Amino acid sequence: MLATRVGGLELRTAVMTASGTSGHGAELAAYGPLADLGAVVVKSLAAFAWPGNRGLRVHGLAGGSMLNRVGLQGPGVAAWREHDLPALLAHGATVVASLWGRSAAELAAAAEALAGAGGMAAVEVNISCPNLSGHVLGGSAGAAAEALAAVAGVLGAGMPLWAKLSPAVPDICEIAGAALSAGATALTLVNTLPGMWVDAESRDAPFAGGLSGPALHPVALRAVHDCRRAFPDAPIVGVGGVATGADAAELLRAGADAVQVGTATFADPRAPWRVQEELARWCARRGTCVEEVRAAARG
Repeated sequence: MLATRVGGLELRTAVMTASGTSGHGAELAAYGPLADLGAVVVKSLAAFAWPGNRGLRVHGLAGGSMLNRVGLQGPGVAAWREHDLPALLAHGATVVASLWGRSAAELAAAAEALAGAGGMAAVEVNISCPNLSGHVLGGSAGAAAEALAAVAGVLGAGMPLWAKLSPAVPDICEIAGAALSAGATALTLVNTLPGMWVDAESRDAPFAGGLSGPALHPVALRAVHDCRRAFPDAPIVGVGGVATGADAAELLRAGADAVQVGTATFADPRAPWRVQEELARWCARRGTCVEEVRAAARG
């Protein structure tokens, strides 16, 4: 009922975790069987260890939304391969690695560090994090193409590459087209949107970061819808404000082939499994399945 495909990659279910929200390894295994999810998309990794931003990193907002300025903290690809990937594979997870870099050259270095690691189903290329200065490589079509070409040139055609894009651009379809032409085999839509919180009762500095959660959901729906119309055959993974099975179904109906659960996991670590169960009930009530919903969205 929930099985789907993202390009040539067959997934047991359309529900995955989102990068940055479930750790680097098997942290969520305490809350549910990782093998039951479509995939575990790990926190973005660079070719080097990176400490992230200093100070307060996360601020909760009304209605379950959130601002974060974590800044892509991570142990680096080599340490992840040694310490975290084995645990994920031992739990039977379908693993999607996520890579980042401040330039195409740094992304190529991350890909080189990852090359040859066994057990990965796909690589998501994060060119859209808004809370690290200079990191929005997906801010123009040229930069997006250069970034994806750098990773594709290292990992080759055998590894599915998902381009994770920012909604904070004038025309996301232009960026998506450039990424696809440069070697991306799928689109992940969308990353967080730049936002800010100001405390009206104090003179503390504003908190600026990436906006996620329910407030991002309509933006994700629009991006998925527009890219599906622009690229009828392109595999699309929808992410942004998925907290219920209905949220997941909305992204599928907009044109996504699969979805990722992110911010909801902070409040409820079982959210990916709960969303999966709710989506199954949504399909059962309508006598349909994810494949049929996908087909209808593609026209």
